[in-house]
Amino acid sequence: MHRAPLLNKLRQYRPHDQHERDMYETLLRFIETESACFERTLQTGHVTGSAWIVDRDRSRALLTHHFKLERWLQLGGHADGDPDILRVALREAREESGVNDIKPVSEAVFDVDVHPIPARGTEPRHLHYDVRFLLEADPTTPLVISSESKDLAWVSFEEIANLTTERSIARMVAKSLQHKGQ
Repeated sequence: MHRAPLLNKLRQYRPHDQHERDMYETLLRFIETESACFERTLQTGHVTGSAWIVDRDRSRALLTHHFKLERWLQLGGHADGDPDILRVALREAREESGVNDIKPVSEAVFDVDVHPIPARGTEPRHLHYDVRFLLEADPTTPLVISSESKDLAWVSFEEIANLTTERSIARMVAKSLQHKGQ
């Protein structure tokens, strides 16, 4: 089954708090029951892969000012049928930042989030079942803003709260501080 590798990774994952646990359980049920979960054409929702990119010191994260959503977020995107969500996260991170030398800190799941995406054009409102990985890159590497972003920036963990109030971003900052030095 094409979903088994991701399900195995997810079953080894331990959510950070009750809010994330609720989303984790929703995500697991969705992947277990929906054979087309990696397909963007599934209009109720689909699995996405995100990259929480940090510097070696674990003091900054690379964020994008998302063009469509008008918010500062982590990089990431649609699986487009690819069940290897770590590969999806890496692909999206490279495409959206122009940085080729991005490496996983671990192949383990770092965070999960289920969030609504508003209707746009002919695309109805749907859910993103987002699986996130902790990645590392050199902040001195030049960034290339893609058509999906208004801006890209390395932002210190202390300053992130000035750009976004996204609960999941704050959770990933907290997790990054716990992983500092690892």
